[in-house]
Amino acid sequence: MSAPNRSGVLYGASAYIWWGLCPGFFVLLLPAGALEVVAHRIVWSTVFLLLVVALARRLGDLRRMSRRTWLQLLAASALISVNWGTYIFAVTTGHVVDAALGYFINPLVSVALGVIIFRERINRWQGVSLALAIVAVAILTVEVGEPPYIAVVLAVSFGVYGLVKKVVQADPRVSVAVETLLALPVAGGYLIVLEVLGRGHFITENSWHPVLMVLSGVVTAVPLLLFAAAAQRLPMVTLGLLFYLNPAMQMVWGVFIGHEPMPVGRWIGFALIWTALAVMTFGTLRVRRTDVVADTPQTQPATPS
Repeated sequence: MSAPNRSGVLYGASAYIWWGLCPGFFVLLLPAGALEVVAHRIVWSTVFLLLVVALARRLGDLRRMSRRTWLQLLAASALISVNWGTYIFAVTTGHVVDAALGYFINPLVSVALGVIIFRERINRWQGVSLALAIVAVAILTVEVGEPPYIAVVLAVSFGVYGLVKKVVQADPRVSVAVETLLALPVAGGYLIVLEVLGRGHFITENSWHPVLMVLSGVVTAVPLLLFAAAAQRLPMVTLGLLFYLNPAMQMVWGVFIGHEPMPVGRWIGFALIWTALAVMTFGTLRVRRTDVVADTPQTQPATPS
C-alpha cells in the first residue's frame, strides 16, 4: 500500500470511528435540546474552522469564490444543519439504532441520487441492492407502524449533501468553514433568544457544561477535516467500505449500551439492509477488478528469432 493510501486509511478510519463514538459525547449535553446543541455546534465549529483556515492561509479563498459556489455551500449548510439536528434528536431521545439505520441506508441513497440526478447507469448488483433496501424500509414501516422518519431524513439529507459537495469547487477546509459560517447568524440569533428568555442551558447547568458546549465545535469539525483528508487520498471504493464503521458502532451503542428495543421485524429489516450493502460492495469490487484487468497492458509473447 502506498504512503498516501496508508495515511488515507488512517484519516478515514479515524473520522468514522470518531463519528461512531459521538453518541457518548452528545448525551453529556442534556438537558439542552437538539436545536440548542446544533446551534452551539455551528457557532463553535465556525470559530474552530475559521482558525484552521487562517492558519492554512486560505482566508483569501473566501473573496475568490464565485456566487455559484456560495449558493452551493448555502444549500450544503442547510442540509448538514438538518442532518445534525436530526442526529442529535435521535441520540438524545433513545433512537441511536434509527440513526445507525439512516447511515447504513445512505450509500444506497447516494446510488439512487446518482441515477435520478446525474442519469448514471446502474449495474445489476446495484439494482438488486436498491430493491432489497426498498423491501427493508417497507418491513421496518410495518414493524414500527410508520415510516422510519429519522433514518430516512438522515440518509436523504446526507446523501443530497454529498451530491452538493461533489460539484463544489473549493478547498475542503474552506468549504466546511463557509458552511458553518453561513449558518452562524441563525444559530447565534437562536442562542441569544434562548438566553434572553431564560431557556438556554449554556451557563445554567454544572461548571463543565459550558466547556462541553464549546468542545462540541471541535467534536464536529475534526472528523469533517479528517474525512476531507481521506477523500483526497483514497479511491471511493475504499472510502465507502470504511464508511460502515460509523453506523456499525452506532448500532452497537444503541443496542448494548442504550438498550433500545430490537424486535424481530427490525432485525429482518437490518438484515436486508446489510445484505443490500454486501451485494453492492461485492458488485463494486468485482466491476473495479474487471476494469483494472481490462486496463492492464497484455504482455506479448516473444517472437521466435
